[in-house]
Amino acid sequence: MHRPRQGNTALNVVLLLYLVGFFAPSLVSSISVSTPAELHASKGDSVTLSCTFKSTSRPTSKMTVDWSYRPQSGGPPLTFFHFSSRAFLPVDGQFAGRVQWEGIPARGEASIILINATLNDNGTYTCSVRNPPDVHGSPTSYTVLTVTPKVASIHFTDVAVLLAFVLLPSTIITLILIARILCPKKQRDQSKAYRSPIEVTEGEEYGIHPIPKEKKASCCDLYMMDSEDEEHYYEQKKRPPTDEGYAESQC
Repeated sequence: MHRPRQGNTALNVVLLLYLVGFFAPSLVSSISVSTPAELHASKGDSVTLSCTFKSTSRPTSKMTVDWSYRPQSGGPPLTFFHFSSRAFLPVDGQFAGRVQWEGIPARGEASIILINATLNDNGTYTCSVRNPPDVHGSPTSYTVLTVTPKVASIHFTDVAVLLAFVLLPSTIITLILIARILCPKKQRDQSKAYRSPIEVTEGEEYGIHPIPKEKKASCCDLYMMDSEDEEHYYEQKKRPPTDEGYAESQC
């Protein structure tokens, strides 16, 4: 009867060790923290350093959150924010007066806001969460922040767009009207100087053609006349003057 009792005891020990080995990891290694791998911002912006966590235990007053910063140039990390029942904001150093707590532990959020980002804020930020007894697993996570100079840009509001579409055409029309009022004579002269090839002269549309003026005789023409023509010319010269006279010789 003594031997069976020893066998039962050994079996119970094996079962106990198996149960402990099976359930123990789930009791102490169930917390996980996650953050974005990279964040980008412009100088002067407010940046949300997002951090979330998952834990099998409900957050209590023993839960803690720590944010640390390591410069882009390297060096040891510097813890600048701590939460334990309440937020402890930095009172000196690089982040003094520029950190705001945005975490909600009951929802698994441990985020902070970095106000008025500067180029000196470039670096790696680490979020660490402890929620006893869940202190193992992946209690930390990293995010790299890159701050760049702000690029000047022009933003058109709805009012500006409306004014551009209304005032610009009206201004152009007003200038055209002023130009037509100040320069009417020039426009009329140009209209008279140009005649279309299909236009008719005054009187042509009624079949009346202007009488061409008789060409006045010049000295050279008189010199080339023969004797008969010359006598005829002097007879006409002795006649009374008509509406259109003849040119007298200037030779």
